[in-house]
Amino acid sequence: MATPSDGAVLLFWGVVRNQNEGREVNGLEYEAYAEMAEAKLRGIVTEAAQRWGVGEIAVVHRVGKLNVGEASVGIAVAAPHREDAYEASRYVIEELKRRVPIWKREHYLDGPSAWLGGAVPEPEVPA
Repeated sequence: MATPSDGAVLLFWGVVRNQNEGREVNGLEYEAYAEMAEAKLRGIVTEAAQRWGVGEIAVVHRVGKLNVGEASVGIAVAAPHREDAYEASRYVIEELKRRVPIWKREHYLDGPSAWLGGAVPEPEVPA
């Protein structure tokens, strides 16, 4: 990831936690509109790289069933300065959650599972 001009390499590792909003969670699953999700994610990475002048950004988001403690998303950012790496990483995760068509279904210990709110893709406008 890092080049000789990078002074920071930041890794964000999102994992499945065992609770959400007071309910015990024993796992979850993600579904995605893969083609659109990949395109939206590439756009977000490009925006972050340009906005903060960082070098490499790598993002992986899993789909399918995951257990508590398993990684769901990983983001790595290399940048000349740590502040830019932190800002770019935060931008990527927040925009991913807001704009990328990935949906999460939590499985609870005390009852049925539930789909949580996810991104609804904005229509593409032809050029």
